[in-house]
Amino acid sequence: MKFPRPRPARRPLVAAATLAALTALFPGAFAGAVSVASRDLPAPERGLNLLVVGLDGRKGVTKEEKERFRLGGQGCDCTDVMMLVHVSAAGDRVEVVSLPRDSLASLPGEHRDRRTGKVHAPHQAKINNAWAEGGPDLTVETVESMTGLSVHRYLAVDFRRFMDTVDQVDDGVPICTEQPLKDPATGLDLQPGTKRVAGGEALQYVRSRRADGQMDFGRMRKQQRFVANALGRLRDGVLDAPGRLEEVAATLRGAAAGERGISTAELLALAARLRNLPPERTEFATVPVRGFNANVESVGSTVAWDEEGAAEVFGRLAEDRPLPAAEAVAPSEIQAAAYRPARGASLICP
Repeated sequence: MKFPRPRPARRPLVAAATLAALTALFPGAFAGAVSVASRDLPAPERGLNLLVVGLDGRKGVTKEEKERFRLGGQGCDCTDVMMLVHVSAAGDRVEVVSLPRDSLASLPGEHRDRRTGKVHAPHQAKINNAWAEGGPDLTVETVESMTGLSVHRYLAVDFRRFMDTVDQVDDGVPICTEQPLKDPATGLDLQPGTKRVAGGEALQYVRSRRADGQMDFGRMRKQQRFVANALGRLRDGVLDAPGRLEEVAATLRGAAAGERGISTAELLALAARLRNLPPERTEFATVPVRGFNANVESVGSTVAWDEEGAAEVFGRLAEDRPLPAAEAVAPSEIQAAAYRPARGASLICP
C-alpha cells in the first residue's frame, strides 16, 4: 500500500501523537522519514493491531529521580501497562483496550526462560510475567492466544523513555480530577482541578493504584485519561515544528530491536495513514472482567476475564468493527472493573 506524502499540518500530528501518547504512557523531517519505510508497515484488510506495553524498568533513572518520584525498589522487568491498539483498515477509527497486568494467562508453547535458561512447558501465570520470562516474543504470542487477534507490531516503553517523551511536550500534559488524589506509594498528591505535569509527575499519575480505591482498574482509567490529554498537548505544541515529531517518536521508540517491534519510521508512517483522524474517533476500554480467581498455585491472586464479553470485544476488532456498547457485556462481579467504553474526546480535561 502506498501512502500519500505527508505534510507538516495538524492531522498528521494528531495521528503521530496518538501513538506517542498510547504508551501510558502511550504514541522528521516528516516527509523524508516516511517515503520508503511506509511500504513496510502492515496494512491488513481488517485493521492493524499494535501492542503497547509499559515496562517496570528503571535503567537510566537517576538516584535523585528515584527519590523524588518514589521509583525505588527493584524493577520486575515485566509489563506494568498493556494496551492493545486497533487501527481500522480505513484509518478512520482507533480502539484501545487495556489488559489488566494481573490477568490469568496460559503462557503457550515450549519456551526458554531468558532469566534462568530453563525450558518451560505451557503453564499458567499472570499476563505481565510473559515479558519477564520470554520478552516480546512470548508476550505477543500470549496476547494473540488470549485475544484471537494477530499482533502486527509492538511498542515497549520503560520509565526513562516515558519521562523523556512527556518532557518533550511544551508546558506539560494536563491532569484533571474532581476528587483529591493521594497515593503514598508513588507520591502522587493532586488537589481537585487541573494541573499540568512533566515526565516524573506524569509517571507518578499513570503508576498510581491507591489514589482512588480502585487499584489496577482505576490506574488503567487514569492511563487512558492521560493518553487522551497527551494527544491534545502534542497536537497543539508541535504544530509549527514538524521536525520535533520525529524526535518524539525516536525518544519513545528507543534503540531496542525486535522482530515485530515498530520502528521510528513506521510510527511516522502510521501517522500519515491516520492523517485525517479526528479525536472523537478514538475509543478506550478495559477488557471485560468477570471477577477475581481464587489463588492459583505458584501464581497467586489473579483477574479473570469475562470470556463471553472478551470474545465479543476481540471478535469485533477481528472484524474491524467498533467496540461493543457497555450494555452488550454482562456486568462484572467487581464494581471498579465495569466495562465502560469511552470516546477520547470525553476524557480530555476541560
